[in-house]
Amino acid sequence: MIRFLTALLLMAGLAGAAAAQSNYRIQPGDTLQIEVLEDSNLNRGVLVLPDGSISFPLAGSVKAGGRSVDAVASTLASKMASNFAVEPTVLVSVAALGPRRGRVKAEPNLMNVYILGEANEPGRKEVLPGTTLLQFLAEAGGLSRFAAEKRIQLRRVDPKSGRETVYPFNFRTMGGSGSISGTTVLAPGDVIVVPERRLFE
Repeated sequence: MIRFLTALLLMAGLAGAAAAQSNYRIQPGDTLQIEVLEDSNLNRGVLVLPDGSISFPLAGSVKAGGRSVDAVASTLASKMASNFAVEPTVLVSVAALGPRRGRVKAEPNLMNVYILGEANEPGRKEVLPGTTLLQFLAEAGGLSRFAAEKRIQLRRVDPKSGRETVYPFNFRTMGGSGSISGTTVLAPGDVIVVPERRLFE
């Protein structure tokens, strides 16, 4: 009897948690866990950016702020549908809440960083100061299957001299020339170039 009551309480708790997730409105700074049942390689946690958007492979940028997890899941499924035989089953949950502030503070200025070539979502990205190279690659949806992972370049222009420096980066070893690594903090205007891999590379 005790086991039966315990099971009932557990089920009630899970149902309550699910209802709370469905009613909750996503806020910037929250971390969402997104799972695609048809392709586990897409499963990941994503950060809701200050503008309320998230970035996800095969779906691009999706508005999440102010919406429920069910609404975001529906939008993601619709955007990814063309990549599957049938519309995929997408599950979204709030993995962690962002910091809540009692008073309004100015948002930190975003900076523009660019990624070209074999990324899943190439183009200009607005990221927070302090974003690392590895974090930025994640924001760009990761590398495509055609990426030359050992020959990635970080191109940085000195704002004073105007001189461009190219830093090679090996995604597989998380290292490169000099002091560059996956934890290297990006600077405004940085350009990440991901070449297409050569035959047998």
